Amino acid sequence: MKITEDVCRFAAEPSVSEEEALRKGMETKAKEFVEKGAGVYTKA
Repeated sequence: MKITEDVCRFAAEPSVSEEEALRKGMETKAKEFVEKGAGVYTKA
């Protein structure tokens, strides 16, 4: 999943803690979710 890749990339940065990487990853995905209409079900 994209979020897993994002979290791993953030966590690989030496100055970023695991908690901070998770927070940044979730913020990124939350913004993306809202931008796409915040719908749980979408048309394919």
